[in-house]
Amino acid sequence: MQLDTITFSFPLLATATETADSSLVLAAVLLSIVVIYLASKVGGELSSRFGLPPVLGELVGGVIVGISVLHLLVFPEGGANSSSSLIMSFLQTTGGLSPDAANAVFTAQSEVISVLAELGVIILLFEIGLESNIKDLIAVGLQATVVAVVGVVVPFTAGTVGLMTLFGVPAVPAIFAGAALTATSIGITSKVLSELGRLNSKEGQIILGAAVIDDVLGIIVLAVVASLAKEGSVDVGKVIYLIISASSFLLGAIVLGSIFSNTFVAIANKLKTRGGLVIPAFIFAFVMAYFAAAIQLEAILGSFAAGLVLDETDERVELQKQVIPIADMLVPIFFVTVGARTDLGVLNPAIPSNREGLVMAIFLIVVAILGKVVTGLSVFGQTQLNRLAIGVGMIPRGEVGLVFLGIGSSIGILSKPLEAAIIMMVIVTTFLAPPFLRFVFPEPKTVSTATEELILNDSSGNSLALESPESQDTK
Repeated sequence: MQLDTITFSFPLLATATETADSSLVLAAVLLSIVVIYLASKVGGELSSRFGLPPVLGELVGGVIVGISVLHLLVFPEGGANSSSSLIMSFLQTTGGLSPDAANAVFTAQSEVISVLAELGVIILLFEIGLESNIKDLIAVGLQATVVAVVGVVVPFTAGTVGLMTLFGVPAVPAIFAGAALTATSIGITSKVLSELGRLNSKEGQIILGAAVIDDVLGIIVLAVVASLAKEGSVDVGKVIYLIISASSFLLGAIVLGSIFSNTFVAIANKLKTRGGLVIPAFIFAFVMAYFAAAIQLEAILGSFAAGLVLDETDERVELQKQVIPIADMLVPIFFVTVGARTDLGVLNPAIPSNREGLVMAIFLIVVAILGKVVTGLSVFGQTQLNRLAIGVGMIPRGEVGLVFLGIGSSIGILSKPLEAAIIMMVIVTTFLAPPFLRFVFPEPKTVSTATEELILNDSSGNSLALESPESQDTK
């Protein structure tokens, strides 16, 4: 059988690729990855040159190659088809595809890239878990919980009440939009903190812990409002199930850390072939991600918990070194696709249908930012803490906000202006957070401590040693 006659038969892609030529699907995926990597590197380098976090450049690079500008990386959401993608137009011209075949290839290629992006964020959170310290997270657990609760209650209440009173939005859509304001993108925030070298600071640990709790609370809120929208009532049993399963999962991961770490090292030491350390680690991370997804949590919570567990092992440093190049290959796919899916067309006031959405968006953006910034004020019992940085770190909604939007759209409870307003809120908070974090987390002043004495030569050729007070005290 020739390669060009083979068709995909994987369940994930079965409905979309029954008529898709596998070689052209592969070609489309490869071209898309080339575009993603170019956008990631060019955007990241330019952002770094301007003193901004590279992840911001990756997001902007995604916007440029995506639906808003160049139409190179396009996804079916919003009614796009193969004719909307320059990559697909190129393949259609060179491969002689019919419109139906081109759409099949386009759908399959989009699903493959989406899966790679999801895999990228799972690995990112696994890497972040490895960089974090479970004891430090437990130490700030109470403060992080307070920050998370305030970060859910304030924007949800303000957003829901404001939409109902100021814009006359019906109760259920207003509640859903308010729920979208509660989310925090742990992927974007953790990446920026890591780039700034602040992940293990007190503020960074509070932000990270609060973002994890925020994600869990957001899922519970989403379940409540989705039930309300679909059935007109809340499924109390499902809410209780989510609360118990989420709490049990996170607490179980912490307990597992003390039990599993030594076993993992013992197993890894017995493996002598390539990947003897990193492959078992990824098996564990993906199993944890699966369990999280199976109990209706986010898969990224599972991979983050796996990273926290393996952070307790003696092989943590070596494992981090081996995970970094894999993350470098897959994580940019996630950030560039987030940018590529961002349709800046909803910001165009020349389109009459956008104007009502723009007014709502301004309101939602203000609530989204202030509703998270105030969370820093809720931190207690800590002196010399950068509370503004904590609040800013909770701002980005990113992919989590898009999940809320997607569910709301599928249920059909959101009006077009409200949909546009939520999209704009997600866009603005996602893109503002990285530079804001850089602003509130200035570069730490680095003082060289490698040499305790400064040697000066006087005119007679003798050496004069100027010692620091600390070195004098030790003598």
